[in-house]
Amino acid sequence: MSVFNELVGQSHIVAALKDAITAARNGEETQEMTHAWLFTGPPGSGRSSAAIAFAAALVCPNDGCGTCIDCRSAKAGGHADVEIIATEGLSIKIDEVRQLLQRVAWAPSVGGWRVVVMEDADRLTESAANALLKAIEEPGSRTVWLLCAPTLFDVIPTIRSRCRHLQLRTPSTADVAEVLTQRDGISPGMAEFAARASQGHIGRARHLANDESIRSRRNTIMKLPFVLSDIASAFRAAATLIDLATQEANTQSEVRDEKETQELAQAWGKGATGRGMAAGGAKALKELEKEQKSRATRMVRDCLDGALLDLATLYRDVMMAQAGITDTFINQDFAEQIMQLAKMSKNEKTLQKIDAIMKARTNLSYNAAPLLTIEALMCTLAQ
Repeated sequence: MSVFNELVGQSHIVAALKDAITAARNGEETQEMTHAWLFTGPPGSGRSSAAIAFAAALVCPNDGCGTCIDCRSAKAGGHADVEIIATEGLSIKIDEVRQLLQRVAWAPSVGGWRVVVMEDADRLTESAANALLKAIEEPGSRTVWLLCAPTLFDVIPTIRSRCRHLQLRTPSTADVAEVLTQRDGISPGMAEFAARASQGHIGRARHLANDESIRSRRNTIMKLPFVLSDIASAFRAAATLIDLATQEANTQSEVRDEKETQELAQAWGKGATGRGMAAGGAKALKELEKEQKSRATRMVRDCLDGALLDLATLYRDVMMAQAGITDTFINQDFAEQIMQLAKMSKNEKTLQKIDAIMKARTNLSYNAAPLLTIEALMCTLAQ
């Protein structure tokens, strides 16, 4: 048993991290162990999991056994010396970084290291990134920074130049299917479908295999390209996609938002006998509501991004069909419709449509209006 067992298809990363753990026993920086790391990789590759596993191994007396209280509390985000920053909003602001820097200035209280895992370093605002840079330039003697981002270039140059970079790979379909089958008890057929449809994203594969409603939404999304024929159908498809993304985001957030609001109101004294909320309670609730709205906006965009990736796999299959290769379809359940779509256009057009999908994803990441972005994309796909 080891904290690194959950890293699928990342043997090169595990080897590097184990070497660093061995070097860290001496308490000195070496070529293997340094104070700042940057984990990058495509969505679902496990970059956050790798960083958290490394953090657990650093504070574990047995180099990441996976069973002791230190390993379990570090992975759960409850270890005194491990700080996990996982923003659910659109960005990480400077005030959050300043508060973080005050906390990590303390010496380790339990283990030999104080470790900070920042799961979304690409969401740092410019001022927040500059504040973090100073801490990385002048680190505490026992502080380790573990930053995660999709690519090396999603982090400002001054930060990435001071970090050791580890690039994770997308796990193979076979590796993901094996994990779903052995660890989650999913049937081989469903595991293979989910692994193939998720394109190596372990989290999405698990949700897809376990939730019928997610499979139903994906099925609706994948049928959209087959009904695109004119501008009117393009606008209807865009509205459908936005509605599906909004519904999925609302499903994820409604129950959670209500629970958070109730717990915060109770913490400020609401419902206590003979008194209402303490002074400042109303302001705290407004701040929470603001955070929840930001989180909901991000959820919608994340759902749209996942849908666009699914559509890109379909047009990838169309391009394969146009090249005469039909045995490597990702979306084998739509093979007949894909073959028909392939006959109706040329390779160049298909490539342009894939490019349009990728540009739409980029525009959404830059906070472009979702409806206008998706409408423009559907009009392009209808051509």
